[in-house]
Amino acid sequence: MTTRTYNLAVVGYGGMGSYHVDHLLKSNPQIHVKGIFDIKQERNDVALSKGLQVYESLDALLSDKSIHIVLIATPNDVHKEIAIKALKAHKHVVCEKPVTIYARDLEEIMTVAEETGQVFMVHQNRRWDEDFLTVKKIYNEKMTGEIFHIESRVHGANGIPGDWRHLKKNGGGMVLDWGVHLLDQLLFMIHSPVTSVYANLSYVLGDEVDDGFQTYLTFANGITALVEVGTTNFISLPRWYLKGTEGTAIIEDWGLNGKIVKQNKDIIASAPKPIKAGQGLTKTMAPPSEEATTMVNLPAASVLSQDFYDNLVSVIEGRTEAIVKNHEVLRVLKLMESIFESAEKNEVIKTSL
Repeated sequence: MTTRTYNLAVVGYGGMGSYHVDHLLKSNPQIHVKGIFDIKQERNDVALSKGLQVYESLDALLSDKSIHIVLIATPNDVHKEIAIKALKAHKHVVCEKPVTIYARDLEEIMTVAEETGQVFMVHQNRRWDEDFLTVKKIYNEKMTGEIFHIESRVHGANGIPGDWRHLKKNGGGMVLDWGVHLLDQLLFMIHSPVTSVYANLSYVLGDEVDDGFQTYLTFANGITALVEVGTTNFISLPRWYLKGTEGTAIIEDWGLNGKIVKQNKDIIASAPKPIKAGQGLTKTMAPPSEEATTMVNLPAASVLSQDFYDNLVSVIEGRTEAIVKNHEVLRVLKLMESIFESAEKNEVIKTSL
């Protein structure tokens, strides 16, 4: 059987657009990057130097009948307009995250995709992160018993990156930039509705958009989660911290430094001895006796069935379903809207997401 090749064009050849071309698409033999459209001449010059065609306008790109797939990697506020135009031009569309600023905009895109019969997929690439897939394995296989609390964080000390990410009109801020990843990971892993949301946003850098946030989520199955993004942290807290009924797991960073400490259920351990803590003694906060627990290494990460672009081609050809489904992305957008609402009102938002 002949393997079909798909021509792809990039709209927005900045950091993420060029990353797709230079790294993510290199490994897929069925997708050929033909050209780009960008409003900045310096980016067009780079594309030309790499042998890519540069289109003079978005309409020129969309009128090219040889283009099968359009990748959108522009500022967030114009994703919807470009996506709808591309779908109506009978192109399959890949969109960078966050797909839109508001849930209702994604719903419009989904309607057009259904009407045109074109594939629309959002590049929620952090589902493939090894640290997350390690956590997912610990969770699915109950390696610390039934997990009842999860903490997911990313910390940096470089402030908000770039230019447009500082602006509200462009969909800037850390909830939309990094929150969309961490929330998507949790909802992809935990198959239970979110019943309540509480959040606070940080504006310590003086931007009109958040430079970080904390949100506390409660799921219908009883799991609680603390999600935190910070850009003013000169000391980072662990990337992941998981509490289960039979142990605790920690992953310090993307380098997968971490461990699992498990309770030895079959051993009757001696009672912990009181320790001196500050100006007093405590037995409650004393470490467990040596025979009470066992430390084990983190497991090898679970693996998703395909990488993003292999999955895209399979979906286009009708051979499988999307790993990143649009209704899942819509759920994340609605959750982020609840986070903004909670922070604005300073109250817990009840949901059924």
